[in-house]
Amino acid sequence: MSTPIKILSVFGTRPEAIKFFPLVHALDADERFDSRVCVSGQHRGMLDQVLEIAGIVPHHDLDLMQPDQTLDSLTANLLTGIGKVLDEEQPDWVIVQGDTATAMSGALAAYYRKIPVAHVEAGLRSGNIHHPWPEEVNRKIVGSFAALHFAPTETAANALKREAVDPAGIHVTGNTVIDALHWITSEIARKPDLAGNLAELEQRFAGKRIIGVTSHRRENFGGGMEAIADAIRRIAERDDVAMIFPVHLNPNVRKVMNAELEGLDNVALIEPLDYPHFARLLDICTLMLTDSGGVQEEAPALGKPVLVMRETTERPEGVEAGTAKLVGTDADRIVAECTRLLDDEAAYSAMSKAHNPFGDGKSVARIVEALASA
Repeated sequence: MSTPIKILSVFGTRPEAIKFFPLVHALDADERFDSRVCVSGQHRGMLDQVLEIAGIVPHHDLDLMQPDQTLDSLTANLLTGIGKVLDEEQPDWVIVQGDTATAMSGALAAYYRKIPVAHVEAGLRSGNIHHPWPEEVNRKIVGSFAALHFAPTETAANALKREAVDPAGIHVTGNTVIDALHWITSEIARKPDLAGNLAELEQRFAGKRIIGVTSHRRENFGGGMEAIADAIRRIAERDDVAMIFPVHLNPNVRKVMNAELEGLDNVALIEPLDYPHFARLLDICTLMLTDSGGVQEEAPALGKPVLVMRETTERPEGVEAGTAKLVGTDADRIVAECTRLLDDEAAYSAMSKAHNPFGDGKSVARIVEALASA
């Protein structure tokens, strides 16, 4: 038997961990690979929740999260920290996911050592280097030198081809977030207690239509966050709705949301949810208000419309398919579009029944075979 291909998976945030764990499971189970995991700890508590639920124990944990750290200091620490791991492990491939500082730095550290890079969720482009910021540039950097590009959709693959990426290295796989959602949904079905902590809120809001909210995007800090809070307050004036809002730990989010929304009867400001509970929120909600990227992929898999509180999206497939709609951060626009979905059954049905363009739950299998054949 040939020597296993040594793979080092590098990630550090909760969204990365969610999208990575099905791939780590598959690599661990495949004798063609020697799978190693390095986490940066760019997120700490939220990352650890996913690792525990998925049963992943990292071989290397850099634990780099610091309060209020700047992007340049984080990037410097990521480059040197991951570089030391690469020097120790000497992997055949480094795999990164998405567009975080960890993904960009991990890929760059590998490039400096001439270790080939595989990029999961490659090819996402908004066309604006400041929206989302700094993610748009992070993923463009990785895309400029990765050897394998696992594009979730044909749109993402075409974006890479327009940037003169070799088509031979591009594989359209779907998005691993759908694999993860299928896995956690089946886990919750087997073990309902995994997502039992929302039961009190479900009882409190019985008979109301639940709107899930997430907001954390850097470019919305300041006036954008204030407008989003204003929209939530106005929507919550309706007697037939309730808002469940897991509030991001970033003080730029918490300060605004707590000041504007705390104490409202129809708004539950709660701590960030672990992955099973977030999957449960997606399941029980009527629609999602979000500035997140991953929610644009996950919610449509459960038939839930997504109103995207951003000016641009690197996931235009959802907008084109009708599963998501860009509403920006203007409070009047957010309220109007949310009201339309709540009051117009045909408009709601058109979004909830639209085809999810982000995958069929078999993305990991395609990635694994591409790695084995590389």
